[in-house]
Parts: sequence; structure tokens; C-alpha cells
Amino acid sequence: MQKKLEQVLMPVATKLGNNVVLMSLRDGFLIITPLIIVTSIFLLIGNFPIPGWNEFWTGVLGPQWSEWFSSVSNSVFSFTGLLACFGISYAYGKNRGLQAIHSSAVAIISFLILTPTTVTLGKKTVGAVQTMYLGPNGIFLGIFIAIVSVEIYRFAIKRNWTIKMPDGVPPAVSQSFDALVPSGLVVLIFFLVRIGFSITSFETAYNFIYTMLQAPLKGAGNSLPSVLLYNFIAMLLWCFGINGPTITNSVWSPIFFVLTQDNLTAFQKHLPLPHIYTQQFIDIFTTYGGGGSTLSLLIVMLTVCRSKRVRELGKLAVLPGIFGINEPIIFGLPVVLNPIIAIPFIIVPVLNTLISGLVFQAGWVPYTNGVMLPWTTPPIISGWLSTGSWTGSVLQIFELILGVLIYYPFIKMLDRQYLSEEQAAANKNDVEIDFDEI
Repeated sequence: MQKKLEQVLMPVATKLGNNVVLMSLRDGFLIITPLIIVTSIFLLIGNFPIPGWNEFWTGVLGPQWSEWFSSVSNSVFSFTGLLACFGISYAYGKNRGLQAIHSSAVAIISFLILTPTTVTLGKKTVGAVQTMYLGPNGIFLGIFIAIVSVEIYRFAIKRNWTIKMPDGVPPAVSQSFDALVPSGLVVLIFFLVRIGFSITSFETAYNFIYTMLQAPLKGAGNSLPSVLLYNFIAMLLWCFGINGPTITNSVWSPIFFVLTQDNLTAFQKHLPLPHIYTQQFIDIFTTYGGGGSTLSLLIVMLTVCRSKRVRELGKLAVLPGIFGINEPIIFGLPVVLNPIIAIPFIIVPVLNTLISGLVFQAGWVPYTNGVMLPWTTPPIISGWLSTGSWTGSVLQIFELILGVLIYYPFIKMLDRQYLSEEQAAANKNDVEIDFDEI
């Protein structure tokens, strides 16, 4: 059975992992993730979930103090669509063997060409760009433009539609002229696209993408079955030595990113949070200590296991595990190709997802606020900060304990196997020593 699953899953996972578009989506979001995490810290400080926090700092720094922190967070969160376009086009151009900076430049210009540049104020129309087009609602348009603009640019480069400069011209100047015709082709096509949409009922490409693609995908992704499938596939791939989230994130990450940004926008405006299934829900309430929720496994390893191999590995892996790093467990226990541990490794995160989803739907825990905490934030702390409530921490403690109970019979089975092997090895060494003495 294991060999059959491996034969079916490995080629599919490898193909998805090597797909240049999906790989570029993942890499592109990773480019802007550090900015999101850093500015999220400023947002969290400005809205820390402690009663009297705002009043205290207003008395110390004055009423403008929260605006200082908001200006930092808004510098990223109000432009996530534009930043996604930049990051993905940069990664896609690089993966396609192009000058990455030129790829991202033409993508940004194409994005701005399709962005509405007028705002109606009463009876007056003024030239301006609303951040609603550049922020979370523009993410899917940014993704589409990033891929399409780079493909058009690559199409022209492959056919040598370039202006060749003579030898001796500085490389920067030569590369600039090489990009002239391909860039012009991209600009011309998106100029015509803008005109085309202006004569339709959609009026803008933004309205078309949001109506036909972004809204339906958000609806499909913002569901318990979707998130259950996400975690099941990710954990199953880990059992075969494949980093599951790198595969599943290629498909789900854009959806979770948009849902997260929606919650973040509502949190900044002190409005009701609209979505349950954000990236924070996945990271903070379904897996503890990394894939497979192995922090529960580590607790069992350190408290009840007797084999030296398991206990020593637990001691080495517990500190990284608290901060979400569990490669020592996955490859050291191992989890990979280990049918005994694979069962709870898949069951625990899926069960955590089901329980968390139902708890959030029941309103027992507030929705996650969209603030991107560093992925190394330990459980209990992360549950409180991401929801602003102690109930988030209680849910995490409950699921950690439940994970311990599920992992217990399986790790004990493996522990007995390793203990038997250690005792057999010790007996063999004793026999060899006695034989040498004779």
C-alpha cells in the first residue's frame, strides 16, 4: 500500500513543486513576507490586546501615537496587491531566465496601467488612485498581471525583438536597450486591454478579476472542507519526505493571503472580522511545533518513552520544536516513510483543523486579526496575540493535550521497538565481551 501511494503521490508532488508558475507564486509571496511580518509588529503594538493599552500610551506620547505606528503598517498593507505583483513578477522572470528587475518593472507598469486613476467626489472628478485597487482587493489582479506581462516580455526576448548595441557599450546601457522593444510591447498590450475593458459593463480589469475570479475563489477557500483538504495533503506529502506546505501553499496561499488581508483591514478599522480560515488560522491553530503538530509528540517522547534513541532525540528537538522547527523529528525519528507515526502525524493536524473550525464558527474564540506574527512564535502566546483573547490560548492548550493522547499509543509502539533493538544490541555486545575474555 505504501509503495502504491508513493508511486502515485511522488510524481504529482514533484510536478507541482517544479511547476514554474506555482513555484514563482510561492517565491513571490516569500519576497514580501518579511515586510509583512515586520510591519505587523508595528500594527500589533498599536493595537495590543490589553485593556487600557491605548489610553496609557495616549497619556505618555499624545493622541497621535497610534497614527505613527499605523503609518508603518499602512505602507505595506495598503499596497499588498502592488507588492504581490512586484514579488511574483520578479520571481517568475528570474525562473524564466530573464532579467528579474526588468520583469518586475514591466509588471508594475502594467498593473498601474489597468488601475483606475480617477476618483469621483460628489460632482467633481479628480485624478487619484484609491488604495483599494492597490491593496488586498488587487492581489489576484496583481498575480495575473505578473505572470502575463512577463510571458509577453519573454515572448519578445525569445524572438530577438531587441535593439542590439555595439560592443564596448556599458552592460547597463546595453541591457536597457535590450528591454526597450519587449517593454514597449507589454505596455501596448495592456494599454489596449484597458481600453477594451472600458467599453464593457465591467469598466475596469479590476472589476472583472474580482467578480469572475477573486470573489469565487475566496468563497471556495474560506470553508472548512477546503482547509481540511489543505492540511491532509500537506501532512501526507511530509510522510513521503516532501515538504507538504511548499506544494499546498502554491495552490492555497493566494487565497489565504487575501482572506488574511481582509481580516487585517477590518482589524485596523475596528470592524467585525469577516473570515475564519486565514493564514493565521492555518499556522497557529492547526499545527503546533511544525508539520504534524509534533510538539504533542515531543511531550510524549520526553515524558513516557524509555528508549535512549527516542529520549535523546526528544531532548535535542524540544527547543526547536517549541519555535516551530521540527525537521529533527521528521528526519530523525523518523516520520518519513514510517507507517507507525504517519497515522497520527496526519490525524492530529486534520483533527485540530476540524475542532478549531467548529470552535471559531461557534464564536467561542474570536477570529484571527490578520496580524502576521513571526512563524517562530510559540503556542499559547500566538493564540492570544492572534485573537486578542485568552480563549485562543485555551484552545491551543486543549489541542496540544489532545495531540498527546493521540500520539501516545503510536510512539509507545515505536518506543518498544527501539527499546528491543537497543537491548538486543547491548546483549550482543555483552556476548562479544565475554567471548573475548575467554
